[in-house]
Amino acid sequence: MTSGKEDKAKPAITPGDDKAGKGAFPIVGIGASAGGLAAFEAFFSGMPKEIDPNMAFVLVQHLAPDHKSLLTELIQRYTRMQVFEVEDGMVVRPNCTYIIPPGKDMALIDGILQLFEPAAPRGQRMPIDYFFRTLAQDLGERAIGIVLSGTGSDGTLGLRAIKSEGGMSVVQSPETTEFDGMPRSALATNLVDYKLPPAEMPAQIIQYVTHAIPSADSQDSGRPLLGDEQSLKKIFVLVRTHSGHDFSKYKPSTVHRRIERRMAMHQIESLNEYVKYLQKNPAEVDALFRDMLIGVTNFFRDPKAFKVIEEQVVPKLFSEKPVKDTIRVWTAGCSTGEEAYSLAILLSEHKHLYSKSQRVQVFATDIDSQSIAAARAGLYPASIAADISPERLSRHFSREPGDSFYRINKNIRDMMIFSEHNVIKDPPFSKIDLISCRNLMIYMGVELQKKIIPLFHYALKPGGFLFLGSSETVGEFASLFATTDRKAKIYQRKTDSYQVGLYKFLTPMTAGDEPLPYAPRKTVIPGKPSLREITEKALLQQVAPVAALVNMNGDILYLH
Repeated sequence: MTSGKEDKAKPAITPGDDKAGKGAFPIVGIGASAGGLAAFEAFFSGMPKEIDPNMAFVLVQHLAPDHKSLLTELIQRYTRMQVFEVEDGMVVRPNCTYIIPPGKDMALIDGILQLFEPAAPRGQRMPIDYFFRTLAQDLGERAIGIVLSGTGSDGTLGLRAIKSEGGMSVVQSPETTEFDGMPRSALATNLVDYKLPPAEMPAQIIQYVTHAIPSADSQDSGRPLLGDEQSLKKIFVLVRTHSGHDFSKYKPSTVHRRIERRMAMHQIESLNEYVKYLQKNPAEVDALFRDMLIGVTNFFRDPKAFKVIEEQVVPKLFSEKPVKDTIRVWTAGCSTGEEAYSLAILLSEHKHLYSKSQRVQVFATDIDSQSIAAARAGLYPASIAADISPERLSRHFSREPGDSFYRINKNIRDMMIFSEHNVIKDPPFSKIDLISCRNLMIYMGVELQKKIIPLFHYALKPGGFLFLGSSETVGEFASLFATTDRKAKIYQRKTDSYQVGLYKFLTPMTAGDEPLPYAPRKTVIPGKPSLREITEKALLQQVAPVAALVNMNGDILYLH
């Protein structure tokens, strides 16, 4: 590929080369801080001596600008790969290792490493998160992130981004670290695929890549799911029985990929064998369910869209609301709460800036109990500073002891009501002024998307706003909504639109999909209902107002 005179400090491979550039081979990002030198040494001591791994490794370590890195010389002792300290514009190629230079931030785009002067002050930099996020965006399922020894929380949000794109996450087992802050922070997300000592990581990664990622020149996609619809349906049944949630109508490409990831982790070749494994291992059913739910989320995601919300939507919510009334916002699919808190911050700022007296209430819902618990705690890694202005960070967050985490302030938390809720099956909220449902429908099939938009129309007050993700629209229901900002994906409920076929959106989609009750029901002997019972039930469905049972903590216990 190269001549003997090639400058080893900068591989002479163009992005068009079949062995270089975006997506041709896996790239492993490895982050470490304090204690990282020993962890890196242990990791590369576990690399195979006689074969090439056919992937690239990019090392990101916290180093002071004036600190000379010893990594290059150290790693060259343990690997047959070429080892480079990164220069700006260096193209990543397989079977090579790249090391971030001191005092730089680094990103990956189209398979090329770009160096930046750090924007954050020393002590507040998060170079691992910064690189991992770009790795996830550039490589998708071929991205692999590893967090080794270190203090703080750097790497946590980056691993989440990698997982959301279908990549793999590995963390050093805390008991083998010199400093366990970073590994424990990452493990707390419940998104880590493997927890291992560094020396055991290379073999596990190679096994995973062999089973999960087809080679660049493969003629076969390697997808084991095609042609085995019966086993696939059995998997959906097992997940639905375990969690109460049906993923059979989600986009096949997304669902299949998440199943394949779990199969690759256990080196299972066929769907039928995976069904048997699920039946014997309830913990794996739960792990698959959580893999289905992973999505990208961060504070003020798509800043331009949130700017439109701040300048055009929020003022209208206050101006059109009576003084003693309540502004009601619903964030559907809130995940770990960043988006819901972002909206609450905008509403709080406007309320105080213009001395408004209206009350604000933000309902934030998700089907994942662990995500809701994390959102309710309001505790986030310090790397959220990359997404929030310093002014907002100091005004709405408090730094936790150790400076590794921020906690949302009580005045914002008091505006929130978090609850487990399935937007597809459970009754919707009503009389809502603003619904935010961003990047949830992109995982759903067409049938579900056609049910969700009219349901949101029902939940909104006339003139209420709908805020969707950058790749989502109201589709064929343009007659129900006016477009407020096409680019920001903000729509307004039309006041004169007819509520089309509402009944089918508020009842189970199929006879076998009855929603799980919020509380245990007493056994009822089947029998033919009387005309009075039928009439009363119809009246209750059509006339009785929506109600909620809420405990002292603001948790929703029952929805009617």
